[in-house]
Amino acid sequence: MKVIKDRISVDELKEMAQEMFGNLVKAVIDVEEGVMSIGGELHSDEEAQLLEQGSKQHDLWGINLYPEMEDDCWIEFDSLINIRPSAGNRTRGVDDSEIREAIVEIVNNLVEK
Repeated sequence: MKVIKDRISVDELKEMAQEMFGNLVKAVIDVEEGVMSIGGELHSDEEAQLLEQGSKQHDLWGINLYPEMEDDCWIEFDSLINIRPSAGNRTRGVDDSEIREAIVEIVNNLVEK
């Protein structure tokens, strides 16, 4: 696992996907800090890594990246860590459109296509 603060190439993500799950890379995004943790077997592993580095729980959102896919459909908003009924997010997705937009912007800034 590693925290991406600068940039990573889509080719690196493709290699990671092949090594782990075949077609996807799990990632956790810190929407406040603009960083992401990638390469964990579980989103909760990546979440723990970011928490250890000072991230706040309410800023962390789990996604899946499909580096072989094009456009916005390469980002899937689906993770158990996203289920937060007390914060109004009752699904594995990201219900708040502003947070989804922030996640897409961060991923697009961090991944060099």
